[in-house]
Amino acid sequence: MTPPTTGQPTLLRTIGPLQLTLYGLGSMLGAGIYGLIGKAAGQLGSAIWVAFLVSMIAALLTGLSYASIASRYPRAGGAAYVTQRAYRKPLLSYLVGLAVVCSGLTSIATQSNVVAENLKHLFGWASLPTSLLALGFLLVIAGILVRGIRESLWFNLICTGVEAAGLLLVIAVGVDHWGSVSLLELPFPGMGNGALALLIMQGAVLTFFSFIGFEDMLNVSEEVKNPQRNMPLALISAMVLATVIYMAVAVTAVSVVPWQDLAQAAGPLTLVIERAAPWFPAVGFTVITIFAVANTALINYLMASRLLYGMSYQGLMPKALGAVHRTRRTPHMAIAVLFVIVAALALIGNIQELASATVLLLLSVFVVVNMALVVLKLRKGEARGKFEVPLAVPIAGALICLALIVVRVQQGDILATLISGGLLGLIVVLYYATGAGRSDRLQAFLEEERSDPAA
Repeated sequence: MTPPTTGQPTLLRTIGPLQLTLYGLGSMLGAGIYGLIGKAAGQLGSAIWVAFLVSMIAALLTGLSYASIASRYPRAGGAAYVTQRAYRKPLLSYLVGLAVVCSGLTSIATQSNVVAENLKHLFGWASLPTSLLALGFLLVIAGILVRGIRESLWFNLICTGVEAAGLLLVIAVGVDHWGSVSLLELPFPGMGNGALALLIMQGAVLTFFSFIGFEDMLNVSEEVKNPQRNMPLALISAMVLATVIYMAVAVTAVSVVPWQDLAQAAGPLTLVIERAAPWFPAVGFTVITIFAVANTALINYLMASRLLYGMSYQGLMPKALGAVHRTRRTPHMAIAVLFVIVAALALIGNIQELASATVLLLLSVFVVVNMALVVLKLRKGEARGKFEVPLAVPIAGALICLALIVVRVQQGDILATLISGGLLGLIVVLYYATGAGRSDRLQAFLEEERSDPAA
């Protein structure tokens, strides 16, 4: 790939298949699972594992589309690049890219405050302002990212190990309870097939977001060794591993604690540990939560910085954001700009509605990207990757994501819907106000694409 700025070094290809799989697994095994089990139990009783299985199958359709895209176009621009490649509409590419960045920024800001609150609880720092600890955490994460991709992946490896160990501990201490309860006990017995299918789909909607890590992985494509082979392999492997762990945790949880109690518990998996392993210190899950949330923040920060870097190469972002540090080989300017924005969001405090809105934006991005693959597969002359999927896969992936958008809107999340629409409007205004669609670098990029359609 041509460097985004003349005379600048490119990103360093250093990520192997195992590192990439663990990176993807870390993006899926977030701290949310520790509370999600209780919500799922309230909807599906002891049949939680069915929801994880169905949602994995649904998510895998979009995951397979992303795997095919990564095999064809291993670019740091991720969704923004493939959108431009398929539709050749800079405004749409800009919208998609910044929608993904927005989802990452709100996630990082929220997670920084969660880490700060847990640190205060763990060390008894009640007098310290949460905002100060949150900013300190963001500085540490930004420092790791600037330091290098190797250091970032080592931090990710440690955090993934800790959060996976927490879930494996739940399985280990409760596995001898397996078989003690029915795994098909529902909150409302005697349901008809139609009502049962609807109930399972509602549970699948709830657990679907446990498997979202496609964009995080796609945006590090330029730093992966042999990405045409390793990207699809790692993405699918991460999803399968996450599914096995989630289903085993779900079976263990309802086997140790009645699903009715899980649904009411503030910390469902903490309750499982208390009953199955009372010897385990209560502070242990606080530590695990800190590592899990910190890992998700790192992954989102890494994804957003690479996306801005890739969009700079496309000419959709300022040239400075495509700068790569000569010795560290990291997009240091993109990391610095993101720090300023995330720090401001973290200081605001509660941005839960904004975070919910960006989930709708992310689902919309998945629809656009799935259909982009359809367009590219039907276009004559487009290069094929080492991993190809049938045309039905991206079409089904797009339809499922559309259905999820409808479900979330119908659930009454009106404010989040309005905010997501407002964000899209602001992105459009920013596109025209900054002249992003008129830059010389964008025109050069478009000319490069037109002159070499199989590039």
